[in-house]
Amino acid sequence: MAPNSKASLPRLGKPLKRAFFGRSVHEVAPELIGATMLVDGIGGIIVEVEAYHHTDPAAHSYNGPTPRNQVMFGPPGYAYVYRSYGIHWCINFVCEEEGSASAVLIRALEPTHGIATMRRRRHLQDVHALCSGPGKLTEALGITIAHNTLPLDRPPIALHARTEDLEVATGIRIGITKAVELPWRYGVRGSKFLSKPFPK
Repeated sequence: MAPNSKASLPRLGKPLKRAFFGRSVHEVAPELIGATMLVDGIGGIIVEVEAYHHTDPAAHSYNGPTPRNQVMFGPPGYAYVYRSYGIHWCINFVCEEEGSASAVLIRALEPTHGIATMRRRRHLQDVHALCSGPGKLTEALGITIAHNTLPLDRPPIALHARTEDLEVATGIRIGITKAVELPWRYGVRGSKFLSKPFPK
């Protein structure tokens, strides 16, 4: 049976509403591990994220609002999409109260829905490599700047709570040069779909 046939799709948990994100980014980030993220019905299980707090020098909001990061300073539960290194789109979920400007970067997914579409978009077959990085998953899910500022609980975006207990690992964040010592990366320990394994 095909890995993304309707008969083999995992059970979805309760929908996550915008209120879910109106808490500390350090509470939201680990709770997103195991949740399902879909964009127009395409997506999978979130297996890796990073938290960025407004007091964190690595956060885009650290130096205040700009036209690019304005959505981070708004209410929680919205998408912040930006271009990384002029090449890849990255998607973040805005958290905490309005004005806090904190967010969670979605780093990796385990594909479950629309795998054939993801393979076509990414031009590769290896299911483990389809969404194993923030730029890879946005390409696989068709996320662009058009998704910036969209609510996380309305179409085309849908988020569902995890339905099973998972061992959530923590570690330092990847690909940054400031606040590199902070253990604000979270993920499913031992997952084959991570962008980078966590230390044992």
